[in-house]
Parts: sequence; structure tokens; C-alpha cells
Amino acid sequence: MFTKTTMAALAASTMLAGAVSAADTPGEGVTIRPVMEPVAEQLFQHRILFKALEELGYDVAVPEEVTAQTMHLALGTGDADFTAVHWNGLHQTFFEESGGDAVLEKVGTLIDGALQGYLVNKAAYDAGIQNLGDLKDPAKAAMFDADGDGKADLAGCVPGWGCERVIEHQLDEFGLRDTVNHNQGEYNAIIADTIARNSAGENVLYYTWTPYWVSGVLVPGENVEFLAVPYSSLPGGATAETTFGGIDYGFAVDSIRVVATDEFLNANPAAAKLFEVASIDINDVSAQNKLIADGEDSSEDVDRHVADWIDQNRETYDGWLQAARAAAK
Repeated sequence: MFTKTTMAALAASTMLAGAVSAADTPGEGVTIRPVMEPVAEQLFQHRILFKALEELGYDVAVPEEVTAQTMHLALGTGDADFTAVHWNGLHQTFFEESGGDAVLEKVGTLIDGALQGYLVNKAAYDAGIQNLGDLKDPAKAAMFDADGDGKADLAGCVPGWGCERVIEHQLDEFGLRDTVNHNQGEYNAIIADTIARNSAGENVLYYTWTPYWVSGVLVPGENVEFLAVPYSSLPGGATAETTFGGIDYGFAVDSIRVVATDEFLNANPAAAKLFEVASIDINDVSAQNKLIADGEDSSEDVDRHVADWIDQNRETYDGWLQAARAAAK
């Protein structure tokens, strides 16, 4: 039989438990709307954040999947709340075109040390093709002719990603229009053909980026090499650090960040703090992307990769949640 004292203690305990629960889930009752590109390799970092957001009490809507340019426009118009795949330099124009600092905010640095560039097979590199400008020579460009028209075939960038603007600008800037074709389309199909031709002993010329699984198959320093560019030149006269490890890659040495709307961040300090402190090692992302390339590409596979990463980085992950909960108090 419960005494009045016991009942009072139980009531106090229940109230305290409720308070702790509310403090643990400051996002309770809020639905967050992510947006990303339709690229399976972007699911990993997003779902790590989704899991953390859910532990903070948020409901995470099914992500809208659009090209990078449209992704930023969706944020700028308030049709989405955040993305975790904003390239700080590459997507700056998209950021500004979508309202910029007036309506959006870049938060934290989720993945640091992201690179982009042009690569060739090692045999071609060792034969003297070490700079994109070398392809101005028709004889050298013809080494990479895959369709018989005498011009180098560059496996390039999908329209709307942002990288295509840099490539198109540099083909003009470096006088390569007469000797290089920029082949665009579904990237995984184009790069699969590139990998097959490399395996057959043909010369290949392609664009890629890190983190991404391609560099786990065509490994820089082993069977392929990055080309330098004649000099740094970006669209619209933009300036950025394009040199890494003594090589001018022609693209900004970049980082991948969260971009969210000011409205959402102001209303949700817990999520804002999570976005600020979350960080994932670029090598972990590349390793997971390689698992996708090797066939572990179902939604369930990605969820398992996320769970494994959280288990292996439990102290770090729990630190994110602790900081987010503290920010909401």
C-alpha cells in the first residue's frame, strides 16, 4: 500500500522523468525537410544526421532529390530546411543565386578536404601528359579519342552539379575547344565506360571528386594521376585556393557543409548546434561509397553502414547530441 509520502515521491519522479525526456528531445513535434541530389553516395552523411535528429526528437521527412542548383533554390524559397551536401566553394554561386546570407546560412564543416580535378591513366601521365594544357596539342589530345573524331574525350560533369561550369569555363580559357570534347550525361554510366576502357589498356581522361568511390577503383598515384592546370581560373573571375600538395587542380580545394534556412535554424537551436558540431572523416565517406560501388547499395545496406559508423564513433556522436541538447536549454 502506497503512503502519501511514497505517492508524492513517485509523482515527483514521474515529473522529473518527463522533464528529462523533454530535454532529451527538444525537436519533438517538429518535422525537418531535407533536400539532396539523387546520388546514392550522398545518403551516408545525410542519414547519420537524420539519426541524430531523430534522437533529438525531430521527425525527418523523406528527402527531396534534385540537382545541386535546384537544391539550393528549394532552400532559398523555403521548400526545404537543410542539405548536407553544399560544397563551400563549388556551390557558392548557387548559394548566392538562392538568396545567400539574407535567407540561408552555412553551418559547420561536415566533411573537410574535398578535392576535384582532371585525371588520366598512369601510362599517359608517364608519357608526358601531366597538364590539362598539354591537350591543346592535337596529337596529344588524340591519345584520348574514344569515338574516332580525333579529339580527346573527357568524361565530365552532369549539368546542374556546378562542376560543369568550371569545366566549360576552363575549356574556353585554356583554348581547348578544338581538341577536347566534354562528354556529359549520367555520371555513373560515363565513368563505368571510362573504367572499362582503362581496364582494356586504353588511355582515359576524366573528371572526378573526393569523397567518391571512383578513386577506390582508379587510384591516384597507382593507376591514374591528377593533371595540373596551366593556371588558376574560375568562372566569373572568382578566386579560391586551387592548389593542394603542390598541384593546381583547377578547382577550389573544398569542404562539404550543411546549408539551412535562417528561419529553421532560428527556431531550432538544437538542430543548429548539431549541424555546427557534426564532422565526418572524408576517408570514412569514401570507404562507405566504395561499399556501395561493390554492391552494398540498398537502403538497408546504407542504414547498416550508418549504424556501424555510429557504433565505431560512439563517443563523438554522443558528444554531438550532448551539445545539441545543451543548446536547446
